[in-house]
Amino acid sequence: MRHVTYAEKTLFVDDTLADLLMEYSRLIAAAGESDTVEVPAVGADGNEVRATFLLTSSTVLMTETTSSDLDVPADDGLAADLRKRIRRVSAVNVALPEDGGDQVRINEDELS
Repeated sequence: MRHVTYAEKTLFVDDTLADLLMEYSRLIAAAGESDTVEVPAVGADGNEVRATFLLTSSTVLMTETTSSDLDVPADDGLAADLRKRIRRVSAVNVALPEDGGDQVRINEDELS
């Protein structure tokens, strides 16, 4: 489990989801894109919540380890979706030289 800090609020999030959220946020920023991700978490009050993160190039997101033994919700479906989003943002679109050649595009279905 990790503490995820966003907009001066700290939540407890599953390790895998926290790592994927951080990686996706980094890639979104580098690509100049934006997206939202809804993550299951536990708030500071101990209640389970679903937190929506807005990820942009100006997002300030921090994760840190914790020794707490609090049980945080995992979400394998969300983890798979984040991995797919990471592959999409990581994919390289190759452009041919400025001589009027066609741009090569990657089919997102091939990234699954």
